Amino acid sequence: MVISASYKTDIPAFYGRWLLNRLDAGYCWVKNPVSGRPFFVSLARQDVEGIVFWTKNPWPFMAFAQHVRDRGHPFYFQHTITGYGESIERAVLPAWRSSEAAKRLVDTFGAGSVVWRYDPIVVTGAMPSDWHVENFGQLAAALAGYVDEVATKFLVLHSKTRRNLTAAIGRTWKDPDPTSKASILRTFNNIAKSHNMKLTLCSQPDIPVELPHAICIDALRLNALGAHIVAPKTLGNRPGCLCIEARDIGDYDTCPQGCAYCYATQNQRIAVQRHKLHDPHAESLIPMQCPKRISPLRQTALFDA
Repeated sequence: MVISASYKTDIPAFYGRWLLNRLDAGYCWVKNPVSGRPFFVSLARQDVEGIVFWTKNPWPFMAFAQHVRDRGHPFYFQHTITGYGESIERAVLPAWRSSEAAKRLVDTFGAGSVVWRYDPIVVTGAMPSDWHVENFGQLAAALAGYVDEVATKFLVLHSKTRRNLTAAIGRTWKDPDPTSKASILRTFNNIAKSHNMKLTLCSQPDIPVELPHAICIDALRLNALGAHIVAPKTLGNRPGCLCIEARDIGDYDTCPQGCAYCYATQNQRIAVQRHKLHDPHAESLIPMQCPKRISPLRQTALFDA
């Protein structure tokens, strides 16, 4: 099984020691977001085929990542770098610093170990399409020669996302029509190609543009990095998602970075509080009553048990 760590929170930035401890223990418990009940995830070496890390700040995880490699786990990073600034990314690294981290990862762990994510594309009065084209171009130039793929998608405006964005920047955000989105993506694609990168689009088939589909949990990439995943099962979470089956070991409302567009953090105050209460020696990421008897439960969907 592939482990996702984690689309729900930034484990490399904030919970690296916990992850390493759980790999040593060979298991962790994760809360089912629907029932609230804990379910068991084996992290035994023979059960983990690979790990996909999701992060905006891998710097705190650099040493831990080497330990993960030493344990024999193939992995790569989905590394989000957008450079949107403190108005909507309250505690996120500056783009230049994050780009340096991506380069360090590739220098240390080899080609293919980082997928750059320009995700989500958030169009606002201060960040119109022209701004995004210039910003994307600068970031692509900075990462040229280090990453071979950049995954992107436009912001999906859930009700809580609308609320949090409005609280952060007022009602200046926009949801461009599909034709406008396609125009931006075509320009991005030309920029990406000029820097020998493949632009991929994550689960937005409604946009009329011909781009490869992003596969965020990717068996081919993991296999190129040393995994041996045979006949992986595709089990995405939305139309157009081609991710293979994986188990995510994060939890919602646990990332204190304060991104106003984040669907995984509904309440920033709760996220900060949970981070403070985190115990790196616990069996679960956040405090909860874990069963004393270990009895594996099968996870039947990529993103939730």
